[in-house]
Amino acid sequence: MPATDDLTATRTRRHGCLRALGITTLVLLAVADVLIAVANGKTPWPVFLLLSLGLAAVLWPSARRPAWLTPQLRTAVPAGVSLALTAVAATTERVRTLGPGEVAVLLCLLMIAVRTCPPRWAVLCAVLAGGATIAAPLRFHDVIASEDALLFALPLALLTGVFAGLGGYLRTLDHRRGVAVAETRRAERLAMAADLHDFVAHHVTGILVQTQMARMMAATEPDRLDPVLAGIEHAATQALDSMRLTVGILRGGPEETARLQPGESRPVGDLAALEELVDRFGGPTGRRAELHLDASVPQNLPHTVQAAAYRVVQEALTNVRRHAADATEVTVALDHSDDTLRVTVRDNGRGGSPMPYAARGGGFGIVGLTERVTALGGTLHTGPRKNHGWEVLALLPAMRRAD
Repeated sequence: MPATDDLTATRTRRHGCLRALGITTLVLLAVADVLIAVANGKTPWPVFLLLSLGLAAVLWPSARRPAWLTPQLRTAVPAGVSLALTAVAATTERVRTLGPGEVAVLLCLLMIAVRTCPPRWAVLCAVLAGGATIAAPLRFHDVIASEDALLFALPLALLTGVFAGLGGYLRTLDHRRGVAVAETRRAERLAMAADLHDFVAHHVTGILVQTQMARMMAATEPDRLDPVLAGIEHAATQALDSMRLTVGILRGGPEETARLQPGESRPVGDLAALEELVDRFGGPTGRRAELHLDASVPQNLPHTVQAAAYRVVQEALTNVRRHAADATEVTVALDHSDDTLRVTVRDNGRGGSPMPYAARGGGFGIVGLTERVTALGGTLHTGPRKNHGWEVLALLPAMRRAD
């Protein structure tokens, strides 16, 4: 992290130095324009007004720029004043002047127009700023008429094309960066939604099931309530812990990472944690689930594959709680062959569920599982069994890690 911070600080200083150099150069060129007008006996105030508008449009800090000062207004007004000055200078000797500062400002405005103006305005503002740049030498039409016009028009036309192309290139980079940021944010939202659904919903569903069980036992077997209440307490603790970890990831930063307990930074859920997950499925008095972990399953599978297998089992068991409360047999089986991890969860329920409708989920779990499994190059199949019950089958590419 310190190396990254130093690199960021170096880049910031470099960007600040380049910006300061550009501002200084632009201001010095503008001062040169005014001095040229005064030295040639021209009226300086039209040039001063034009350069003031142009410098304000180019150099006004974006953080302090008012909402009404849109890119199209910033480019159109100075370019329009330049065209008006060209029209007047063609007939009036007193304002006939042109310097490098005005050309530099117009080229900067051209780049701003192409890069930042809305699509409908970009072409119009670019034509206005580019036209003002190319038309500026027409103030000396009598000199141009006696000389080769290409000597005046060609350099400015080339510069106009270069700055327009640079603005278009920067606009493309901005668009790509925006798309990348949007995709990254979407991926982060999906990952956080998957974490919240997989862990918090799993524990909350367990709390709901055991609470219903405790209510039934309160009237008939009150002496057996303590294990059920202990299970509820454990599930609530796990839900809060999962939420704390998720919020910590959302907040980000080294400070939040440092608060995590040892071992919490590793991928949550792996093959080693499956036994506890399956053992706690039925609670102290509910139906039990059986785990069949074949000897062919290696322990050194990639963490991403182990986490995906854990999530598949977790979501399948959560759905059994929600939709198959009458199931008497729940089986979790894992085996490995041909570099493929096969995860199967079966139940023999007939679809009975005493849960409220709002607690039965909205189908997001299967959608999230499908996205997670296919992202690893695997496949997910869910559907009813031949007689009755439900089956979830995930096939995950799982080559052993090189030790």
